[in-house]
Amino acid sequence: MKQLLLDIQLEALPSISNFVIGRNAEALHSLNQAMQADAENRFIYFWGEAGSGKTHLLKASQELAKISNIKLVIADDVHLLSNEAQITLFNTYNQTRTDLGVLVAAGNAPPNQMQLRDDLATRLAWGLTYQLHPLTDEEKAQALKTHALERGMKLPDEVVDYCLRYLRRDLPSLMAILDALDEWSLTEKRPVTVPLLKKLIQLPIL
Repeated sequence: MKQLLLDIQLEALPSISNFVIGRNAEALHSLNQAMQADAENRFIYFWGEAGSGKTHLLKASQELAKISNIKLVIADDVHLLSNEAQITLFNTYNQTRTDLGVLVAAGNAPPNQMQLRDDLATRLAWGLTYQLHPLTDEEKAQALKTHALERGMKLPDEVVDYCLRYLRRDLPSLMAILDALDEWSLTEKRPVTVPLLKKLIQLPIL
């Protein structure tokens, strides 16, 4: 049998089109608005737990900025910045404001709850601040089913359940596995099943 080697670390590139909105519709709308030439709000700060989509949106904003020809600065994990790096970000914020650019930043808590320098925390709080909410299992399952439908792939519920129970739970990884599984099932002319998925990811069949 032809083997398909899947490196799960190679995730799909983050973009606006593959960001599953869930409960984050307002945050996504504001990000899109910030990338317009006549935008009123050009500074956005996202916060939330790991896996809520912060880094995805920061990377996806680069795509939007390129389309709109907007000067963009992104700053991820600001809660981990050293004192020197915080001073640099503070100065960058001020320069971006002068240049009429856009700054999108993210951290694990609101600006005033991360022990940042007061001047930087104040700057970050001046813009729009949104808590990003991770997708529920039901939302992830629906996203996988929608993706499969778009590919013309018949995806049994038990395969979705297995993915959410045993595999990496971030959506880009799940989508990558789904795409590989679809391609392999077509190559082998076999239906998509849990045993086929286990073979793909080189797990023993229980």
